[in-house]
Amino acid sequence: MNTATAAALHTAQRRILTVLVAAQILSGAGLAAGITVGALLAEDMLDTTGLSGLPSALFTAGSAAAAAVIGRTSQNRGRRTGLAAGYAVGALGALGVVVAATIDNVTLLFIALIIYGSGTATNLQARYSGADLATPGHRARALSTVLVATTLGAVVGPNLVTPLGTLARSWNIPPLAGPFLLAAVAYGAAAVVLWTLLRPDPLLTARTLDDPDTPRPGHSPAAPSSSGDNRRLVLLGAAVMVLVQLVMVAIMTMTPIHMQHHGHSVGAAGAVIAVHIASMYLPSPLSGFLVDRYGRMPIAGASGLTLLAAGLVAAFAPPQSVVLLAIALGLLGLGWSLGLVSGTAIITDNTSLVTRAKIQGLVDVTIALAGAGGGLASGMIVATGSYTLLSLVGGLLAVILLPLLVLATRTNSTSPSGGHQPAAPSTSP
Repeated sequence: MNTATAAALHTAQRRILTVLVAAQILSGAGLAAGITVGALLAEDMLDTTGLSGLPSALFTAGSAAAAAVIGRTSQNRGRRTGLAAGYAVGALGALGVVVAATIDNVTLLFIALIIYGSGTATNLQARYSGADLATPGHRARALSTVLVATTLGAVVGPNLVTPLGTLARSWNIPPLAGPFLLAAVAYGAAAVVLWTLLRPDPLLTARTLDDPDTPRPGHSPAAPSSSGDNRRLVLLGAAVMVLVQLVMVAIMTMTPIHMQHHGHSVGAAGAVIAVHIASMYLPSPLSGFLVDRYGRMPIAGASGLTLLAAGLVAAFAPPQSVVLLAIALGLLGLGWSLGLVSGTAIITDNTSLVTRAKIQGLVDVTIALAGAGGGLASGMIVATGSYTLLSLVGGLLAVILLPLLVLATRTNSTSPSGGHQPAAPSTSP
């Protein structure tokens, strides 16, 4: 690759990251709505705690279906089309939640939450776009740049629960539906930003550079080759992300309920969730640096240990202590960040460009299903046991990562960054 081409790619990558960052800032606010008040809204409408984890299960199940569609659409038509469509559908779902809460229709609420899950799937899928044009040694940092951009909207969103509730009440809308009004606007704006500005398309550009004869958008190769895919390491990367998602969603979902049952306000719960979401996304640059510097496997192992610490602190924190609960949720978010970045890097390293987006979408399906299972099980565990039991089980599940990583390290000759790394365009992030 000549110097002029490399410089052009560097400029394109910087523009792509700038657009993705702008869209993620917007979408972060939409993402936070369901996390903060979804369980509370369900408990209010269903009048039971046992099913309060159902909203998390529904919108993560919806994100599973959306992840597969977004991945396939991105593979065929590029990241711009896949991501913009995903956010637009998420905005429609958020509006549906508002309508369902207003007319007190539980069936419509469940359907709308599934559709709303498309925004969650898109928010996660966007991270892959940041790595499409990055060199292997900078992939983790590139994708972490996209992840950290979610922080601003995601932290601001939960802290707007009270004023948005007041606004909703003035419009004769249940206060707990207020954050979903913000989600509809935020997801819709993110869709517009990506559709109008994500040019050149990162995945299509990378494929063209890798193979100038790559078919035009909308025309898949007749027989895509997967010879560059290391399926065993793809499965390992998926396992890392599935476990961290399962543990994170389960504990996170029930924390607002746990706090409300012990006399804390919705605003206090929102503040704790804000700390949690900040810890999920704000450390992303650090996670990316560590993964690129020390390798995928060691940092994936560190994520398991961090999640174990989060579970222990949450389990034994006095219910009256907002500070200790915030620390527990902060550790929970950090463990998730380390696991997501390392797992994503493993997946990207070990897939070829002709199959990458489709495989990434399918991997995110399993991640979303794990989140759905965690959200649904969390309410049942708390209803039949306790929040302490839920936190302990979550922490112990995270430790499963360690033997998986040790086995992978012993049975596979990997590079320092965790495995096979297909050729990539020579440009820095």
